[in-house]
Amino acid sequence: MSTVDLKGGEPAPGFLSREATVAKPGFNRWLVPPAALAIHLCIGMAYGLSVFWLPLSRALGHDKAIACPDMSIATALFTTSCDWRVSDLLVVFELGIVFLGLSAALFGGWLERAGPRKAGLVSAICWGGGFLIGAYAVHIHQLWLLWIGIGVVGGIGLGLGYISPVSTLIKWFPDRRGMATGMAIMGFGGGALIGSPLANILMNNFKTPTDVGVSQTLLTMGLIYLVAMLCGAFGYRVPPKDWQPGGWTPSEHKSALVTSGNVDLKDAHKTPQFWMIWIVLCMNVSAGIGVLAMASPMLQEIFAGSLVGRPEVGFSALDTGQKAAVATVAAGFVGLLSLFNIGGRFFWASLSDKLGRKLTYFTFFGLGILLYAAAPSFAHMGSKLLFVASFCIILSMYGGGFATVPAYLADIFGTRYVGAIHGRLLTAWSTAGIIGPVVVGYIRDAQIAAGVERALVYDRTMYILASFLAVGFLANAMVRPVNSKWLMRDEPPAPAAFAAKHASTAVSAIGAGGFSAATAIPWALVGLPILWGVWKALESAAKMF
Repeated sequence: MSTVDLKGGEPAPGFLSREATVAKPGFNRWLVPPAALAIHLCIGMAYGLSVFWLPLSRALGHDKAIACPDMSIATALFTTSCDWRVSDLLVVFELGIVFLGLSAALFGGWLERAGPRKAGLVSAICWGGGFLIGAYAVHIHQLWLLWIGIGVVGGIGLGLGYISPVSTLIKWFPDRRGMATGMAIMGFGGGALIGSPLANILMNNFKTPTDVGVSQTLLTMGLIYLVAMLCGAFGYRVPPKDWQPGGWTPSEHKSALVTSGNVDLKDAHKTPQFWMIWIVLCMNVSAGIGVLAMASPMLQEIFAGSLVGRPEVGFSALDTGQKAAVATVAAGFVGLLSLFNIGGRFFWASLSDKLGRKLTYFTFFGLGILLYAAAPSFAHMGSKLLFVASFCIILSMYGGGFATVPAYLADIFGTRYVGAIHGRLLTAWSTAGIIGPVVVGYIRDAQIAAGVERALVYDRTMYILASFLAVGFLANAMVRPVNSKWLMRDEPPAPAAFAAKHASTAVSAIGAGGFSAATAIPWALVGLPILWGVWKALESAAKMF
């Protein structure tokens, strides 16, 4: 919808249109990353949804679950008298990741046309609204509605929220593409760092002898996420066409991989480069997510009694109290991995601006192969320090792979459709989300069934994950500059009203200012929750040693 500009007679763009978000002179580009972080820190709670599973598995029984023997999936979806199984609740997360990939792939082109503000608004309504639907589903104890609310509707919000800042930040920071996307995607890794302890606090506050407090917690968090994400969406601005930072000119000695034009969205997937980078992302994520899915049981079963000062006691010989203590230490390990996952997103993506994307991924795969291959030896040595340090580095590169890939795509395919191309590439994430956990879980269960000692069941797994990285290494080596035949010959002109409005704009006055006092408030609003989450994670991780 548009209104009429009474001064010029031209239709004025609607508030949610892309044209209405074009920055005016005086706008500071450092205000855009906090807007992106506001959205990513909210949708990142997708990684923390597991905090709800155990309370929900006894939502009716409270102290002890009301189990119904031989309950089918169909029965679980509609029952009001049986508590849900954790395996049924896990489907919420799986649906969320599937619909993240699908919505990012399907709506990426629309996002480029509609602009980040409209996409951010839809993302806020879907993610926050998904939590509100989920709250009602828990209140009436209907699993099918929980699947739809947080899994399907929320998953669509995940996809749009994940890709909405990518092309915007790359256009604002052509001089620091990796750093820009690393800042935003760092937020997705940090969402659970804030959301998980917050959910625990809220559930403890709301629970009563007859209520586990999940419904009220989902309602509260849904409203918080809706408001925070709307603030982020309305804070988005895009630069004028062909804008560049003042005083910056593209290097004449840029890598041969960096294209001088743009590849159309409809052609990107026809190129071998797209599929090589798809494999690169899929293999990196498959290896990392396989570890994330089994991090807690892996540490407990490998080191067992040594985590509580009893190195001579194997996992199977631990008593109930010792197992509880070991589980607490393992939770600290998971928290530490989360911190490195987050930090790696910013560190490696920023470093890729210096090293180049291809060399950065070579580092991920080469170093990752060595660390995965060495992990069993560290475990057999009984060295918790080397074992934990190895997986902290591995998880930093897992996060770094997510954050670096948008800049890699911009280098190869240009910036015009990078958000939409990135959306299609995220189907690699959906695929990896199945491959990694299934491979790790299947191999573990098969070896336990074969009588292999629990401390040794992960050895073969580590070597298989290393082989995933070897495939990624080869795919990365095959990435070449895109053939010039795929470059767009005629770039679409800007709308007439938009072009006239900005023809005389002093573009050098847009985006300038650096990090200043004016940017401190939005940065504090996203920075303080991150610091609180880091503090809570370190508090938990300190129990490991």
